[in-house]
Amino acid sequence: MNVKLLFGCCTAVVVAGTLVAAAGSEETQKTKGTDGRLFGALVPVLRHPRCLNCHSTGDFPRQGDDGHPHTMDVRRGSTGIGLTGEKCSTCHQDHNLAGPHLPPGAPGWRLPTATMPMIWQGRSDSEICRQLKDPQQNGHRSLEQIVEHMTSDKLVLWGWNPGEGRAPVPLSHDEFAARVKAWAAAGGPCVAPMKQR
Repeated sequence: MNVKLLFGCCTAVVVAGTLVAAAGSEETQKTKGTDGRLFGALVPVLRHPRCLNCHSTGDFPRQGDDGHPHTMDVRRGSTGIGLTGEKCSTCHQDHNLAGPHLPPGAPGWRLPTATMPMIWQGRSDSEICRQLKDPQQNGHRSLEQIVEHMTSDKLVLWGWNPGEGRAPVPLSHDEFAARVKAWAAAGGPCVAPMKQR
């Protein structure tokens, strides 16, 4: 066997392998650089009271910018629309009622269901991201359906027009929608979990 030929082939394989590894490493660095940033860009909205008041711990909604428990002592119920005598729609219509401290409203006013409460309160950004992407925790939605929910659902859109006396979410809807779509287009990367010290 020709030793020069064998050595040349091995060198080519090693060089090609090194180039592939280097290219993969460079791509990994690009992706790693965006992991936290893409989802992190959504967090100011997701952690705002307009979202967190319904995605909070407990079997009840919260209200106000301070997230206090609902003053009418409303409970989630199995479907997220309240219990028999206290349905969300008793007070919350498909639109905001005019005037300060009057019930806000949007079509489909509800909490997430009892079997899939979508609680974000007390969770890390990384945990929320993984929850949003996991069909077993997100209402059996695909990433595309999550994008649609976060950018088009009228109940979510209410956060940008919450009625008199309530602060809207901190980004414009167009900016938030663009950020959600960019995150999804990248495959929905999540923030790396924080290392324990």
